[in-house]
Amino acid sequence: MRLESVGKRYGLRQPWVVRDVTRHLTAGQLIKVEGPNGSGKSTLLRVLAGVTAPSAGRVTGRLRAGYVPERFPGGLAFSAREYLTHMSRLHGLTGAAVPAAVDEWLGRLGASDYAGSPLRTLSKGMCQKVAIAQALLATPELLVLDEAWTGLDAAARTALDSAVTQRLRDGATVLFVDHDPARLASRVDERWQLAGGTVTVVAGGLNDAGTPAGRRVTPGEPPAVTESDAVPPADDTVVIEVSGLSPASLARLTSTPEVLSARPDAADEAGGRLLITARAAASDDVLRQLLSWADVHVCAVRAGSEVHG
Repeated sequence: MRLESVGKRYGLRQPWVVRDVTRHLTAGQLIKVEGPNGSGKSTLLRVLAGVTAPSAGRVTGRLRAGYVPERFPGGLAFSAREYLTHMSRLHGLTGAAVPAAVDEWLGRLGASDYAGSPLRTLSKGMCQKVAIAQALLATPELLVLDEAWTGLDAAARTALDSAVTQRLRDGATVLFVDHDPARLASRVDERWQLAGGTVTVVAGGLNDAGTPAGRRVTPGEPPAVTESDAVPPADDTVVIEVSGLSPASLARLTSTPEVLSARPDAADEAGGRLLITARAAASDDVLRQLLSWADVHVCAVRAGSEVHG
């Protein structure tokens, strides 16, 4: 799934809440979205979940999504079971799979005793459990959690942590907002920090000292042409030799996790060529992207071991 120059505002004359976000989301990736109140976190998550359309740019390769909103509409006349049954069918479940999924998630989140109660009679914490259950019913490929842990008891928080871990293990992409800096900190692959409508990306979670790990990449600005901090063995990489790559295209290319580094070709005396190191499994996608840009010339493609060995 990819965001290409995505922006959102609520009216033509209104300010941009989120603007110019270009990112590639990969399978099994955990992303924490951070920023002060009013910075656009919830708006960005709604665009990602497909709840609202972007005002600019586009989202391609959409995944089957499960979404827990910041504010769940708990005043509905449905009982918890009726609501989850309806949502499971909207997610595409049929037959015996419907009650099985409903019972499973009510049980895992500790809400079984309230299955027959109208949502409007439930506490905020119990409604939050129902909100989480509806997002997880159909094993989503993309799980978007906007302060989903808020109001949960300790057992339910642990159950949600476990559910997130399972979805990641099964190859889903998970994005979340939570005010606890320790929440899933050791597992986070990227932290998206919102301020002034723009996103700054910090690769990696928190290190043992509780400070950000990894390097910053600010979409829209050319990144430093540098080696990646953590490149896999050379035989697991492909090096693509290119020329004509503009700073903007370079920034777009290196904002994706498939690209591990971009550095000048030391053998090129004119200084116009770059060596793009990509993960071997994703090298075809990177190559297609390069070939789609009219001014870019692909000079050679070699296994990483041929360059670094």
